[in-house]
Amino acid sequence: MLYLVATPIGDSSEITLRAIEILKAADIILCESTKETSTLLKKLDIKAKRYEILNEHSTQEDLVALTELCKNHTVALVSDCGTPGFCDPGNHLVQFCRKNKIQVKSVLGASALMGLLSLSSQKLNQFLFRGFMPAENEARNKEWIKLKTEKNAIIIMDTPYRLKKTMEEVVQHFNSRDVLLVINLSQDDETILEGRPSYVLQNLSFSKAEFMLMIYPAS
Repeated sequence: MLYLVATPIGDSSEITLRAIEILKAADIILCESTKETSTLLKKLDIKAKRYEILNEHSTQEDLVALTELCKNHTVALVSDCGTPGFCDPGNHLVQFCRKNKIQVKSVLGASALMGLLSLSSQKLNQFLFRGFMPAENEARNKEWIKLKTEKNAIIIMDTPYRLKKTMEEVVQHFNSRDVLLVINLSQDDETILEGRPSYVLQNLSFSKAEFMLMIYPAS
């Protein structure tokens, strides 16, 4: 059996009681990195487990082997933080397990997306989740131009070191629409900025940080 276990985004006490129960019972912990996961398990006073790696470098052969483990063991899949499978490794393994009739269960918990939506000051009935923007400048600029035609709220993610670059681009393309920027959710330095992109950029005190950005609907 495969359990998809949500882990805290920042504060380790955010983890659910069910997640702790599943992590204690699991034969194998499947993770992006043993460093992050072993640190979390130590904080939760969960004894060392057998670790296996699933990340962006995992191959088709790796997935076949991991599927076999899920068939014969209780496996808990975690990402470095948040809910696995959502902008994190996991979807391909779920696909393999389903094809092999291996049961997959979700152990719900922290989600950066839901954290962002809950902090919105506007009621949102629908939104476009764009996720990570292209890294290459030309493709990135084309994507911003395409997004300008979207009237609903748009949710953007990117790597921490592109925080300032992303906000500069939003000022360039969306300065007539309000935005919500959430930085380091549930951590001690959690920061929420809302308003016109130029205002948010002016008040941005981080050059690098985990973030999610919502561009509010066009008025």
